Amino acid sequence: MSVSCSNCFPDSFLLCGENSSEVLSGDSPECSSDLDSLPPPLSEEEESIAGFIEDERNFVPGFDYLSRFQSRSLDASAREESIAWILKVQAYYAFQPLTAYLSVNYMDRFLNSRPLPQTNGWPLQLLSVACLSLAAKMEEPLVPSLLDLQVEGAKYLFEPRTIRRMELLVLGVLDWRLRSVTPFSFLGFFACKLDTTATFTGFLISRATQIILSNIQETSFIAYWPSCIAAAAILHAANEIPNRSLVRPEHAESWCEGLRKEKIIGCYQLMQEHGIDNSRTKPPKVLPQLRVTSRPVMRSSVSLFSASSSSPSSSLSCKRRKLNNSLWVDDDMGNSR
Repeated sequence: MSVSCSNCFPDSFLLCGENSSEVLSGDSPECSSDLDSLPPPLSEEEESIAGFIEDERNFVPGFDYLSRFQSRSLDASAREESIAWILKVQAYYAFQPLTAYLSVNYMDRFLNSRPLPQTNGWPLQLLSVACLSLAAKMEEPLVPSLLDLQVEGAKYLFEPRTIRRMELLVLGVLDWRLRSVTPFSFLGFFACKLDTTATFTGFLISRATQIILSNIQETSFIAYWPSCIAAAAILHAANEIPNRSLVRPEHAESWCEGLRKEKIIGCYQLMQEHGIDNSRTKPPKVLPQLRVTSRPVMRSSVSLFSASSSSPSSSLSCKRRKLNNSLWVDDDMGNSR
């Protein structure tokens, strides 16, 4: 026996002027129109990309960081040399591209927050080694020892304990936030947006990765955030695919919320100005390796980077010796080995 819903809910129970048949039928025009106007829910991947867009500002240097290179308060050529060494070690050990990018990201964020005793020389190399070591520990299944990591023309060799203390200083300056948002966080999503058939997705991601690494030494790209660099790199890679070169940079603005057309166009044009070879990856710029022939007086203690270094007790004299055409920096106060 069927039971009428209108008998279960008399009209006297309703607080408004409707009758029970209208409420239970779900035919209210006001409700249906409001639901139709709501945007479709985001997919899990779109939610992740939206989160990356929101968080990427927390993993880039400050706005004045680039201007400090332009004013030469920071040495752009020293930064370029350090990144060249990082790329050489990345190729030597076949590290992932993300490892190299994270190393540079850590280094830039550190330099943005904490000045070095000098803008080039051994302090910057110690920072480079520490950042590369931290990045490798984050991303690589097998990490070389700290001594083995100092290959490919390292000008100075540092004791493992010196590097570990520098790692702790970097971690403190970065507030232990090593899981950075990078351009690689966006490449797969943007490639699928551009190539909806997934025919060239693999090529787009691979080529865009090469483009990003080939430009990582250029200080001009510091002005652009990871999502913008990723979009410009995907667009640049698409130029090598027939019938895809018609995609213009301003079209990428619709790929997700938060992308700015002006920034994408600027980054894309900068990539074109640097003349990336379409047939192969541009080799990293590597400055000539210098043979160390002098024995300058210096300290390698990481306490140089902290405020407490002004204390006389923290001033440790260093012993050093030449090893494999590199300057060995040792903060051990014990006997010579």
